[in-house]
Amino acid sequence: MTNAAVHMEERPHAPAHGAVATEAVHAEGQQHPIKLYLVVWGWLFVLSTFSYLVDYFGLHGYLRWSLILLFMMLKAGLIVAVFMHMAWERLALTYAILLPPVVVFVFVAIMALESEYTRFLRVLFFATPS
Repeated sequence: MTNAAVHMEERPHAPAHGAVATEAVHAEGQQHPIKLYLVVWGWLFVLSTFSYLVDYFGLHGYLRWSLILLFMMLKAGLIVAVFMHMAWERLALTYAILLPPVVVFVFVAIMALESEYTRFLRVLFFATPS
């Protein structure tokens, strides 16, 4: 007898052959190719190198911080997507995990803009530098 036939005999109400194979895959877990992880490690190395090169070349000001934040976000996105398996999760779970930090970032940006506006009004009306 084949494995499928033995498997079917053990369970009286067993589903069709395709469903048995699907159950076996789910029981073992999803396997990703090692090449995927090696490519992601390579990209993380390249992005980290670019991040260090920003300091090596002595970039300053908004360009420096924009590049550092860009490389940081790209690395974090790769880590979350591949190593934390978010690329294979349901969309609702992805939104539940990724949406709150985005909302916090928006609120922080609003507070930063508000603080600049308040400082501008203090200088304009009260002539105080801080």
